[in-house]
Amino acid sequence: MELNLPVVLEAIERAIPERPCTVTDGGTRTWAETMDQVRRWAALLAAHGIGRTGEVDPTDGWRCSNDRVALLLTNCPEYLEAMVGCWRAAATAVNVNYRYVADELRHVLGDSGARAVVFHGRFAPVLAEVLPALPHVELLVQVDDGSPLLEGAVLADAALGSVDPRDAPPIDRLSPADRYVLYTGGTTGRPKGVLWRQCDFAVGALGVRRRDGGEHTSVDEIVERARRGGPTTLPAPPFMHGAAHWNALAAWLAGGTVVLPAHPERFDAAAVLAAIERHRVTALLIVGDAFAGPLLDELERSTADTSSLRHLLNGGAALTERSRLRLLEHVVGLTIVDVLGASESGRQAVRDQRAGAPGALRPSSTTVVLSEDRTRVLSPGDPELGWLAQRGRVPRGYLGDPERSSVTFPVIDGIPTAVPGDRVRLLLDGSLEFHGRDAATINTGGEKVFAEEIEEVLRSHPEVADAVVVGRPSERFGQEVAAIVALRPRADVSDDALRDHCRSHLAGYKVPRAIVRRDTIERSPSGKADYRWAMTQAAAASPDREGQTAEH
Repeated sequence: MELNLPVVLEAIERAIPERPCTVTDGGTRTWAETMDQVRRWAALLAAHGIGRTGEVDPTDGWRCSNDRVALLLTNCPEYLEAMVGCWRAAATAVNVNYRYVADELRHVLGDSGARAVVFHGRFAPVLAEVLPALPHVELLVQVDDGSPLLEGAVLADAALGSVDPRDAPPIDRLSPADRYVLYTGGTTGRPKGVLWRQCDFAVGALGVRRRDGGEHTSVDEIVERARRGGPTTLPAPPFMHGAAHWNALAAWLAGGTVVLPAHPERFDAAAVLAAIERHRVTALLIVGDAFAGPLLDELERSTADTSSLRHLLNGGAALTERSRLRLLEHVVGLTIVDVLGASESGRQAVRDQRAGAPGALRPSSTTVVLSEDRTRVLSPGDPELGWLAQRGRVPRGYLGDPERSSVTFPVIDGIPTAVPGDRVRLLLDGSLEFHGRDAATINTGGEKVFAEEIEEVLRSHPEVADAVVVGRPSERFGQEVAAIVALRPRADVSDDALRDHCRSHLAGYKVPRAIVRRDTIERSPSGKADYRWAMTQAAAASPDREGQTAEH
């Protein structure tokens, strides 16, 4: 059975209309109230001619006939309602990192061809800076946060209140092949839009399956499961990242409730624990030690009742064993679930850990390990270091980029396959030995940073002759950005000045925490950076001598 997400969610709404759907400190929205807002978003977009521009193309995975609507928001009910509302209008949402500076924001809005932007008022200044270069943006909807109204924008509450939810396009016009788009920096360099068919996204990323692992044969099966009740989940990371809104949508599709703590613009461990206690949260999503560290510090001084918490889900960055053991000690009965996945593949492997039971990283039933040349599937125990790949329910391409699409999303033996770039070894017992991404990708606190983007900015400084960027281990963030820099002769520029230059072009989390100065940068004869050499230089540099001030 091929699924369209709004069709399934409206069927669940009819079964559990009064059950809590989204909970914040400001109150609770029921399923009926939430889906009414979804239909209002759809009606608003349709009134502006935003929807599907033509027939859904079943062949070219890099094309998208669904209009794009950018979401420039911190976590709030409107984020999820607008996202599903886009799909309900046969358009699709584009997640935008709200930390982006003008250059980065201009790229994503331009690359996606967004016809509308839904934004919190606090982001109006940077949005206003880029709009003159984006004539395709026709509709600006501002979610009120107390900021002045951007010229040309409409307030969301007023705009939604002015439309009739019954004017949402007929639901039978929606297609399982309507696209879901996820923008990611990842291994693609500049941010690129990963295109999923909704039917594949529902199964491959959101895990809409029967308990035995098989796929559902009817919407009624999904509704019946939702009627029995789903998790009460708290996604701590920003919805602008896939892991967070995947977690929320998966909970909804199970008939669950999404809880949003206070201060969504930052990770506030005290607010998270307060929300867990107040709303009896059963599942918490975090991103590695960048979240676990502050959470553990707060657990040690807090009296909050966390007895309802049964699952701590971790994705996007690794947890140290020390953090695991401390979390299991503080929360009795907790299971830590590590999810290995990617924007380009969905969930690929899972590891469950309980007190006294470490567990192994187990691939999903549709995960394979490909040989170095990507021509064959490796068997358990094969010593070759291979590529982790997903088959079947995977994305079909990068928006507007047929060349990269063919590399990352090949069809192998007639089966759609995703190869996002993780290197693994398949052990004899079927578990995975994870070796990480290629050196050019840095995962810092759950944020994926592409080294070449930072290198380009550093080399644009007039005093810099050459630069190479790598990730080096960080106790707090998993990895931190380190730049190996060679200056021009007689150059005189401080580390802080180099960081300020980066900060004017890049989001704060991309600014190098360490700057290591060398006379020359080693490169191969073809001119490619020697990342192994660079990682050695970064590791050898003393943190006490090298600068380490950047934003996260």
